[in-house]
Amino acid sequence: MKLGIGIGWRPEIAEAVEALPGIDWVEAVAENICVDHLPDSLVRLRERGVTVVPHGVSLGLGGADRPDPGRLADLAARATLLEAPLVTEHIAFVRAGGPRTASRRLEAGHLLPVPRTREALDVLCENVRIAQDALPVPLALENIAALISWPDEELTEGRFLAELVERTGVRLLIDVANLHTNHVNRGENPAAALDELPLESIAYVHVAGGVERDGVWHDTHAHPVTRPVLDVLTELRARVTPPGVLLERDDDFPPASELAAELDLIRDTLDTAAHHPARPTLRARPARDVRVAREVPEVPEAEAPQQHPHPQQPPPEPTTGVTTAITTATTTTAATTRLRVPPTPERTTTARGHLAVAQTALLSALVAGTPAPEGFDPRRLAVQSRALAAKRAGIVAKVAPELPDILGEDYRRAFIAYARRNPLTTGHRRDALDFAETLLSVGRPADPAARRRLTQWWRDRSGSRPPNRAVRLVRAARGVLVGR
Repeated sequence: MKLGIGIGWRPEIAEAVEALPGIDWVEAVAENICVDHLPDSLVRLRERGVTVVPHGVSLGLGGADRPDPGRLADLAARATLLEAPLVTEHIAFVRAGGPRTASRRLEAGHLLPVPRTREALDVLCENVRIAQDALPVPLALENIAALISWPDEELTEGRFLAELVERTGVRLLIDVANLHTNHVNRGENPAAALDELPLESIAYVHVAGGVERDGVWHDTHAHPVTRPVLDVLTELRARVTPPGVLLERDDDFPPASELAAELDLIRDTLDTAAHHPARPTLRARPARDVRVAREVPEVPEAEAPQQHPHPQQPPPEPTTGVTTAITTATTTTAATTRLRVPPTPERTTTARGHLAVAQTALLSALVAGTPAPEGFDPRRLAVQSRALAAKRAGIVAKVAPELPDILGEDYRRAFIAYARRNPLTTGHRRDALDFAETLLSVGRPADPAARRRLTQWWRDRSGSRPPNRAVRLVRAARGVLVGR
């Protein structure tokens, strides 16, 4: 299936996308599409013969739980509505907690990395097969960008993806910007990852921009595509002709002329690599030390998808296994041998339990202020935690733009302070109401006029008057009991 050159469709740039020359297809965030009403822009694009691919961000196929049937049904409905040739998602977890850990369910609001271990791979493969059975078209999965690394991983990125494809037949969506991000943040060589990938399984490729600050690469999707990312695209094109290449932009949208120029740059990169196959050398670089910056840029890659969770079990002890220092040949042999004995249901159930405890401990440290699990770099967790809070503040500002208008410059500081005490457990619309309710319950904002406006905003959307502190404590206690 040949897709060609495409761009991520977003409502903010819908008119620009329609006017861009040479666009063969677009990708739309599945969760932002209503099943009963397509945006007029997508209708017009489809009438012109432009393919639309739904791109999911909330399944959490790398999580400990089986995929939610409702979310799968929604993704399937969007694929049918758009007559899409395939759907895409991510190799990530986005929530943790719940009955498996006797703790409250937590939402990350972001794509978080899956440990590259045999147990995690067993769980991921089963989740992928469940999703494949529920979807009307083929599924392709995207490698994600990560700031943090799991301790004691057993597989490289390339081997992890290769074994996933071998065991499930799933297609791959390779994001070259994410390979570059992991190059900077985790010292992983993109060329080595590409060498290990089953290139024939690539459905299409993502290209996106980011920014490096304090030794950390932030995959913002809000900056121009950089030369190092294009170098990774060159490396990939030197090995295979990708069926499709797509430019992603999710925030700080530039004029249409700049989007067109970036698309031309991608086309030129592909053409040059096709006619001059000599590849640049992408050397591995060690993961750089980080400082906890006072301000971390938002990372608007994923839409989202309160009490601290209290797991009843400690995080699992570090496992002993194949390390990334072992040669690819040895790893491949071990993987092939392992694949001859498929995991039993009992083994996968045990793996789900271990993964649930580990992911809950990590997510709790990131969004609820609990201690860093053993083996993780606390400084990197602090940077990731601030990025998650900043991203959450940005999403709430988009969902409820009245809040930053009412609170002015105090909005961001007040929301991040609220987020540190109140992990995300539901959607961002509820999050906006809870934030306003929290401020009002303690007599904020201090300005009477602003407080009246916030009260009216809250009342219009939630009820007659904000509850007092006692009522909020009762609600919080009830939420803990329900979470158990």
